[in-house]
Amino acid sequence: MKQLDCIRCNRKMEFIGREKLQLGQTGLLFGSLPNLIAGALVVDIYLCPECGKIEFYAPELTKGEQQGYTHCDVPQKRCPNCGEAHDFDFPKCPYCKFDYYD
Repeated sequence: MKQLDCIRCNRKMEFIGREKLQLGQTGLLFGSLPNLIAGALVVDIYLCPECGKIEFYAPELTKGEQQGYTHCDVPQKRCPNCGEAHDFDFPKCPYCKFDYYD
């Protein structure tokens, strides 16, 4: 988490959590279908307890997310070879190629 100061009152902001913000807009004919296609934007939310200002930031990416491996709701496991966390259903570690079935 970042250490942030409020731009209005210069007080330390508090991390509230990480949320997915739905992208797109609701269409008249197809309802929420465009929203499903548009996807979501993941943001870290910070709040100033003094003045109530809320700020959104792109989350700090893990090593796996930087390499294009993302995890949403899939359980994670740690590779016994390199120690990196990745999706539980991978047959090989995406980082060091350790094969779990050899």
